[in-house]
Amino acid sequence: MARYKFETKEHEIFRESLRKFLQKEAEPYYETWEKDRLIPIEFWKKLGGMGYLCPQVDEAYGGLNLDFSFNVIISEELERVGTSLVGVGLHNDIVVPYIESFGTREQKERWLPNCVTGDTITAIAMTEPGTGSDLANVQTTAIRDGDHFVLNGQKTFITNGINGNLFLVVVKTNPQSEPKYKGISLIVVEEGTSGFTKGRKLDKVGLHAQDTAELYFEDCRVPAGNLLGEEGQGFRYLMEKLQQERLVVAISAQIASEDMLEMTMNYVKSRKTFGKPVSSFQNTQFKIAEMATKVELGKSFLESLIEDHLAGKDVVTKVSMAKYWLTETAREISNECMQLHGGYGYMEEYKIARRYRDIPVASIYAGTNEIMKVIISKNLGL
Repeated sequence: MARYKFETKEHEIFRESLRKFLQKEAEPYYETWEKDRLIPIEFWKKLGGMGYLCPQVDEAYGGLNLDFSFNVIISEELERVGTSLVGVGLHNDIVVPYIESFGTREQKERWLPNCVTGDTITAIAMTEPGTGSDLANVQTTAIRDGDHFVLNGQKTFITNGINGNLFLVVVKTNPQSEPKYKGISLIVVEEGTSGFTKGRKLDKVGLHAQDTAELYFEDCRVPAGNLLGEEGQGFRYLMEKLQQERLVVAISAQIASEDMLEMTMNYVKSRKTFGKPVSSFQNTQFKIAEMATKVELGKSFLESLIEDHLAGKDVVTKVSMAKYWLTETAREISNECMQLHGGYGYMEEYKIARRYRDIPVASIYAGTNEIMKVIISKNLGL
Protein backbone atom coordinates (compact mmCIF):
# COMPACT_ATOMS: atom_id res chain seq x y z
CA MET A 1 0.00 0.00 0.00
CA ALA A 2 1.39 3.40 -1.02
CA ARG A 3 2.55 5.62 1.81
CA TYR A 4 2.20 8.85 -0.16
CA LYS A 5 -0.21 10.01 -2.85
CA PHE A 6 2.67 10.52 -5.28
CA GLU A 7 3.89 6.92 -4.91
CA THR A 8 3.54 4.65 -7.94
CA LYS A 9 3.82 0.88 -8.21
CA GLU A 10 7.49 1.43 -9.04
CA HIS A 11 7.97 3.24 -5.71
CA GLU A 12 6.27 0.40 -3.83
CA ILE A 13 8.50 -2.21 -5.45
CA PHE A 14 11.56 -0.07 -4.71
CA ARG A 15 10.55 0.29 -1.05
CA GLU A 16 9.84 -3.42 -0.61
CA SER A 17 13.16 -4.37 -2.21
CA LEU A 18 15.07 -1.93 0.00
CA ARG A 19 13.27 -3.10 3.14
CA LYS A 20 14.17 -6.73 2.43
CA PHE A 21 17.77 -5.71 1.76
CA LEU A 22 18.01 -3.87 5.09
CA GLN A 23 16.36 -6.73 6.98
CA LYS A 24 19.15 -8.96 5.72
CA GLU A 25 22.16 -6.64 5.58
CA ALA A 26 21.56 -4.04 8.33
CA GLU A 27 19.13 -5.05 11.05
CA PRO A 28 21.00 -8.18 12.25
CA TYR A 29 24.26 -6.23 12.55
CA TYR A 30 23.06 -2.86 13.80
CA GLU A 31 23.72 -3.53 17.50
CA THR A 32 27.25 -4.66 16.66
CA TRP A 33 27.81 -1.49 14.65
CA GLU A 34 26.63 0.53 17.65
CA LYS A 35 29.10 -1.24 19.91
CA ASP A 36 31.91 -0.88 17.36
CA ARG A 37 31.00 2.82 16.95
CA LEU A 38 31.22 2.45 13.16
CA ILE A 39 29.23 1.25 10.17
CA PRO A 40 31.55 -0.87 7.99
CA ILE A 41 32.53 0.41 4.57
CA GLU A 42 31.47 -2.97 3.17
CA PHE A 43 27.86 -2.05 3.96
CA TRP A 44 28.22 1.16 1.95
CA LYS A 45 29.45 -0.84 -1.01
CA LYS A 46 26.51 -3.23 -0.71
CA LEU A 47 24.17 -0.24 -0.78
CA GLY A 48 25.93 1.03 -3.88
CA GLY A 49 25.77 -2.35 -5.56
CA MET A 50 22.00 -2.42 -5.11
CA GLY A 51 21.49 1.13 -6.44
CA TYR A 52 20.66 2.72 -3.08
CA LEU A 53 23.44 5.31 -3.17
CA CYS A 54 22.69 8.53 -5.03
CA PRO A 55 19.95 7.11 -7.29
CA GLN A 56 19.27 10.64 -8.52
CA VAL A 57 22.67 10.88 -10.27
CA ASP A 58 22.53 11.01 -14.06
CA GLU A 59 23.03 7.72 -15.88
CA ALA A 60 26.07 9.23 -17.61
CA TYR A 61 27.85 9.12 -14.24
CA GLY A 62 26.58 5.71 -13.14
CA GLY A 63 23.34 6.70 -11.41
CA LEU A 64 19.73 5.72 -12.06
CA ASN A 65 18.49 9.24 -12.88
CA LEU A 66 15.59 8.90 -10.41
CA ASP A 67 13.88 11.87 -8.79
CA PHE A 68 13.98 12.83 -5.11
CA SER A 69 10.89 10.74 -4.31
CA PHE A 70 13.06 7.61 -4.35
CA ASN A 71 15.56 9.28 -2.00
CA VAL A 72 12.64 9.89 0.36
CA ILE A 73 11.99 6.14 0.46
CA ILE A 74 15.66 5.42 1.15
CA SER A 75 15.73 7.97 4.00
CA GLU A 76 12.61 6.51 5.55
CA GLU A 77 13.67 2.88 5.40
CA LEU A 78 17.16 3.64 6.74
CA GLU A 79 15.63 5.56 9.65
CA ARG A 80 13.37 2.62 10.51
CA VAL A 81 16.53 0.59 11.13
CA GLY A 82 18.24 3.31 13.15
CA THR A 83 19.30 6.95 13.12
CA SER A 84 23.00 6.06 13.02
CA LEU A 85 22.49 5.44 9.28
CA VAL A 86 22.04 9.20 8.85
CA GLY A 87 25.42 9.38 7.12
CA VAL A 88 23.97 7.63 4.07
CA GLY A 89 21.33 10.34 3.74
CA LEU A 90 24.00 13.00 4.11
CA HIS A 91 25.92 11.41 1.24
CA ASN A 92 22.87 10.87 -1.00
CA ASP A 93 20.81 13.98 -0.39
CA ILE A 94 23.15 16.66 0.90
CA VAL A 95 26.76 16.40 -0.29
CA VAL A 96 26.49 14.73 -3.71
CA PRO A 97 23.81 17.21 -4.89
CA TYR A 98 26.39 20.01 -4.53
CA ILE A 99 28.64 18.20 -7.00
CA GLU A 100 25.71 17.57 -9.32
CA SER A 101 24.56 21.20 -9.27
CA PHE A 102 27.82 23.14 -9.16
CA GLY A 103 30.51 20.75 -10.39
CA THR A 104 32.13 20.95 -13.80
CA ARG A 105 31.80 18.04 -16.22
CA GLU A 106 35.36 16.99 -15.34
CA GLN A 107 34.58 17.07 -11.60
CA LYS A 108 31.41 15.04 -12.09
CA GLU A 109 33.26 12.44 -14.16
CA ARG A 110 35.98 12.26 -11.53
CA TRP A 111 33.83 12.00 -8.40
CA LEU A 112 30.23 10.92 -9.07
CA PRO A 113 30.72 7.33 -10.34
CA ASN A 114 32.49 6.30 -7.14
CA CYS A 115 29.89 8.10 -5.03
CA VAL A 116 27.28 5.83 -6.62
CA THR A 117 29.23 2.61 -5.98
CA GLY A 118 30.24 3.42 -2.40
CA ASP A 119 33.95 3.52 -3.17
CA THR A 120 33.72 7.22 -2.33
CA ILE A 121 31.96 8.33 0.86
CA THR A 122 31.35 12.05 1.13
CA ALA A 123 31.05 14.51 3.99
CA ILE A 124 30.48 18.24 4.29
CA ALA A 125 32.70 20.25 6.63
CA MET A 126 30.87 23.37 7.79
CA THR A 127 31.02 23.49 11.59
CA GLU A 128 34.11 24.68 13.45
CA PRO A 129 34.95 24.69 17.16
CA GLY A 130 33.91 28.35 17.33
CA THR A 131 31.38 28.57 14.50
CA GLY A 132 28.12 26.68 14.09
CA SER A 133 24.98 28.37 12.85
CA ASP A 134 26.83 31.55 11.80
CA LEU A 135 28.39 30.16 8.63
CA ALA A 136 29.51 33.59 7.42
CA ASN A 137 32.06 33.60 10.24
CA VAL A 138 33.93 30.39 9.43
CA GLN A 139 37.63 30.79 10.12
CA THR A 140 39.11 28.07 7.90
CA THR A 141 40.93 29.85 5.10
CA ALA A 142 41.85 28.81 1.56
CA ILE A 143 44.33 31.25 0.04
CA ARG A 144 45.18 31.03 -3.64
CA ASP A 145 48.80 30.19 -4.39
CA GLY A 146 49.35 29.68 -8.10
CA ASP A 147 47.35 26.68 -9.25
CA HIS A 148 46.54 25.60 -5.68
CA PHE A 149 44.57 26.77 -2.65
CA VAL A 150 46.32 26.50 0.72
CA LEU A 151 43.88 25.54 3.49
CA ASN A 152 44.36 26.22 7.19
CA GLY A 153 41.81 25.59 9.90
CA GLN A 154 39.81 23.04 11.83
CA LYS A 155 36.36 21.49 11.45
CA THR A 156 34.36 19.50 13.99
CA PHE A 157 31.19 17.38 14.36
CA ILE A 158 31.73 16.08 10.81
CA THR A 159 29.33 13.28 9.90
CA ASN A 160 31.10 10.47 7.95
CA GLY A 161 34.34 11.96 9.25
CA ILE A 162 36.08 8.61 9.67
CA ASN A 163 34.74 6.60 6.73
CA GLY A 164 34.65 9.62 4.44
CA ASN A 165 37.26 10.09 1.73
CA LEU A 166 35.85 13.10 -0.15
CA PHE A 167 35.13 16.25 1.85
CA LEU A 168 33.25 19.35 0.76
CA VAL A 169 34.88 22.04 2.88
CA VAL A 170 33.40 25.47 3.59
CA VAL A 171 36.27 27.98 3.55
CA LYS A 172 37.08 31.66 3.41
CA THR A 173 38.89 32.41 0.15
CA ASN A 174 38.70 36.14 0.93
CA PRO A 175 38.97 36.68 4.71
CA GLN A 176 38.74 40.49 4.27
CA SER A 177 35.47 40.40 2.33
CA GLU A 178 32.63 42.67 3.46
CA PRO A 179 29.98 41.50 3.93
CA LYS A 180 31.67 38.37 5.26
CA TYR A 181 29.48 35.86 3.43
CA LYS A 182 30.84 37.02 0.07
CA GLY A 183 34.25 35.60 0.97
CA ILE A 184 32.98 32.02 1.34
CA SER A 185 33.77 29.28 -1.19
CA LEU A 186 33.43 25.50 -1.38
CA ILE A 187 36.51 23.36 -1.98
CA VAL A 188 36.61 19.57 -2.32
CA VAL A 189 39.41 17.89 -0.38
CA GLU A 190 40.33 14.28 -1.05
CA GLU A 191 41.66 11.94 1.62
CA GLY A 192 45.42 11.63 1.38
CA THR A 193 45.95 15.28 0.46
CA SER A 194 49.11 16.58 2.13
CA GLY A 195 48.31 18.73 5.16
CA PHE A 196 44.87 17.19 5.70
CA THR A 197 44.39 14.92 8.72
CA LYS A 198 41.45 13.40 10.53
CA GLY A 199 41.22 13.84 14.27
CA ARG A 200 39.56 11.60 16.82
CA LYS A 201 36.25 9.88 16.38
CA LEU A 202 33.99 11.82 18.72
CA ASP A 203 32.22 10.01 21.56
CA LYS A 204 28.57 11.06 21.40
CA VAL A 205 25.55 10.58 23.67
CA GLY A 206 23.70 8.90 20.80
CA LEU A 207 24.17 7.90 17.13
CA HIS A 208 26.85 5.51 18.33
CA ALA A 209 27.40 3.74 15.00
CA GLN A 210 27.63 7.00 13.08
CA ASP A 211 31.22 8.17 12.68
CA THR A 212 31.63 11.80 13.68
CA ALA A 213 35.10 13.34 13.66
CA GLU A 214 37.31 16.40 13.73
CA LEU A 215 39.25 17.48 10.63
CA TYR A 216 42.48 19.49 10.48
CA PHE A 217 44.01 21.47 7.63
CA GLU A 218 47.59 22.66 8.04
CA ASP A 219 49.06 24.25 4.94
CA CYS A 220 46.92 21.78 3.01
CA ARG A 221 47.54 22.29 -0.70
CA VAL A 222 44.49 21.54 -2.83
CA PRO A 223 44.46 21.90 -6.63
CA ALA A 224 42.53 24.95 -7.82
CA GLY A 225 40.52 22.53 -9.95
CA ASN A 226 38.85 21.28 -6.74
CA LEU A 227 37.04 24.60 -6.27
CA LEU A 228 33.34 23.78 -6.56
CA GLY A 229 31.43 26.40 -8.52
CA GLU A 230 32.58 29.99 -8.47
CA GLU A 231 34.89 31.51 -5.89
CA GLY A 232 32.98 33.65 -3.39
CA GLN A 233 29.62 32.00 -4.16
CA GLY A 234 29.80 29.33 -1.46
CA PHE A 235 27.32 30.97 0.89
CA ARG A 236 24.71 31.23 -1.86
CA TYR A 237 25.21 27.56 -2.73
CA LEU A 238 24.78 26.58 0.93
CA MET A 239 21.55 28.56 1.26
CA GLU A 240 20.21 26.94 -1.90
CA LYS A 241 20.88 23.40 -0.71
CA LEU A 242 19.88 23.73 2.95
CA GLN A 243 16.18 23.42 2.03
CA GLN A 244 16.63 19.77 1.04
CA GLU A 245 18.96 19.05 3.96
CA ARG A 246 16.39 20.24 6.46
CA LEU A 247 13.61 18.37 4.68
CA VAL A 248 15.61 15.14 5.01
CA VAL A 249 16.01 15.76 8.76
CA ALA A 250 12.25 16.33 9.07
CA ILE A 251 11.53 13.08 7.19
CA SER A 252 13.78 11.13 9.56
CA ALA A 253 12.18 12.71 12.63
CA GLN A 254 8.72 11.78 11.36
CA ILE A 255 9.70 8.15 10.79
CA ALA A 256 11.31 7.99 14.23
CA SER A 257 8.04 9.22 15.78
CA GLU A 258 6.01 6.66 13.86
CA ASP A 259 8.41 3.88 14.87
CA MET A 260 8.32 4.86 18.55
CA LEU A 261 4.53 5.06 18.56
CA GLU A 262 4.20 1.62 16.96
CA MET A 263 6.65 -0.09 19.32
CA THR A 264 5.02 1.53 22.35
CA MET A 265 1.51 0.53 21.32
CA ASN A 266 2.70 -3.06 20.97
CA TYR A 267 4.40 -2.90 24.35
CA VAL A 268 1.48 -1.46 26.35
CA LYS A 269 -0.88 -4.05 24.86
CA SER A 270 1.34 -6.94 25.91
CA ARG A 271 2.64 -5.62 29.25
CA LYS A 272 0.42 -6.22 32.28
CA THR A 273 0.32 -4.41 35.60
CA PHE A 274 -2.23 -4.79 38.39
CA GLY A 275 -3.49 -7.76 36.39
CA LYS A 276 -4.46 -5.67 33.36
CA PRO A 277 -2.71 -4.57 30.15
CA VAL A 278 -1.04 -1.17 30.49
CA SER A 279 -3.10 -0.13 27.44
CA SER A 280 -6.33 -0.45 29.45
CA PHE A 281 -5.50 2.50 31.70
CA GLN A 282 -6.98 5.84 30.69
CA ASN A 283 -3.70 7.72 31.13
CA THR A 284 -2.02 5.36 28.66
CA GLN A 285 -4.89 5.72 26.20
CA PHE A 286 -4.77 9.50 26.37
CA LYS A 287 -0.99 9.58 25.90
CA ILE A 288 -1.22 7.26 22.89
CA ALA A 289 -4.10 9.31 21.43
CA GLU A 290 -2.08 12.53 21.76
CA MET A 291 1.00 11.02 20.11
CA ALA A 292 -1.01 9.39 17.33
CA THR A 293 -2.61 12.76 16.54
CA LYS A 294 0.77 14.49 16.32
CA VAL A 295 2.11 11.73 14.08
CA GLU A 296 -0.83 12.03 11.67
CA LEU A 297 -0.55 15.81 11.52
CA GLY A 298 3.18 15.56 10.90
CA LYS A 299 2.72 13.03 8.11
CA SER A 300 0.17 15.19 6.28
CA PHE A 301 2.32 18.32 6.54
CA LEU A 302 5.41 16.43 5.42
CA GLU A 303 3.68 14.91 2.40
CA SER A 304 2.64 18.34 1.13
CA LEU A 305 6.20 19.61 1.60
CA ILE A 306 7.72 16.71 -0.30
CA GLU A 307 5.28 17.27 -3.17
CA ASP A 308 6.15 20.98 -3.30
CA HIS A 309 9.87 20.23 -3.17
CA LEU A 310 9.53 17.71 -6.00
CA ALA A 311 7.73 20.41 -7.99
CA GLY A 312 10.70 22.74 -7.50
CA LYS A 313 8.87 25.21 -5.26
CA ASP A 314 10.57 27.45 -2.71
CA VAL A 315 9.35 26.06 0.62
CA VAL A 316 12.10 27.37 2.88
CA THR A 317 9.64 28.75 5.44
CA LYS A 318 7.58 25.57 5.65
CA VAL A 319 10.67 23.35 5.65
CA SER A 320 12.00 25.38 8.58
CA MET A 321 8.67 24.85 10.34
CA ALA A 322 8.77 21.13 9.62
CA LYS A 323 12.37 20.69 10.73
CA TYR A 324 11.68 22.54 13.99
CA TRP A 325 8.27 21.05 14.80
CA LEU A 326 8.87 17.44 13.76
CA THR A 327 12.20 17.15 15.60
CA GLU A 328 10.68 18.69 18.74
CA THR A 329 7.68 16.36 18.41
CA ALA A 330 9.97 13.35 18.07
CA ARG A 331 11.80 14.37 21.23
CA GLU A 332 8.50 14.71 23.13
CA ILE A 333 7.33 11.34 21.85
CA SER A 334 10.60 9.65 22.81
CA ASN A 335 10.11 10.87 26.38
CA GLU A 336 6.47 9.75 26.57
CA CYS A 337 7.23 6.37 25.01
CA MET A 338 10.12 5.68 27.37
CA GLN A 339 7.85 6.52 30.32
CA LEU A 340 5.18 4.12 29.06
CA HIS A 341 7.80 1.37 28.82
CA GLY A 342 8.54 1.84 32.53
CA GLY A 343 11.90 0.56 33.76
CA TYR A 344 12.36 -1.52 30.64
CA GLY A 345 12.43 1.66 28.57
CA TYR A 346 15.75 2.55 30.20
CA MET A 347 17.34 -0.75 29.19
CA GLU A 348 19.53 -0.80 26.08
CA GLU A 349 17.93 -4.08 24.95
CA TYR A 350 14.76 -2.10 24.15
CA LYS A 351 14.85 0.01 21.01
CA ILE A 352 13.10 2.93 22.72
CA ALA A 353 16.26 3.53 24.79
CA ARG A 354 18.28 4.02 21.62
CA ARG A 355 15.61 6.26 20.12
CA TYR A 356 15.60 8.34 23.31
CA ARG A 357 19.33 9.08 23.07
CA ASP A 358 19.44 9.43 19.28
CA ILE A 359 16.56 11.91 18.85
CA PRO A 360 17.78 15.12 20.61
CA VAL A 361 20.60 15.97 18.19
CA ALA A 362 18.11 16.35 15.32
CA SER A 363 17.03 19.65 16.84
CA ILE A 364 20.66 20.81 16.68
CA TYR A 365 22.13 19.72 13.34
CA ALA A 366 21.21 21.14 9.91
CA GLY A 367 20.64 24.44 11.70
CA THR A 368 19.41 24.55 15.28
CA ASN A 369 15.70 24.85 15.92
CA GLU A 370 16.34 28.34 17.24
CA ILE A 371 17.73 29.26 13.81
CA MET A 372 14.64 27.69 12.22
CA LYS A 373 12.49 30.08 14.27
CA VAL A 374 14.64 33.02 13.17
CA ILE A 375 14.09 32.05 9.53
CA ILE A 376 10.35 31.59 10.03
CA SER A 377 10.03 34.92 11.81
CA LYS A 378 12.01 36.75 9.15
CA ASN A 379 10.01 35.23 6.30
CA LEU A 380 6.77 36.13 8.06
CA GLY A 381 7.87 39.76 7.90
CA LEU A 382 8.58 40.18 11.61
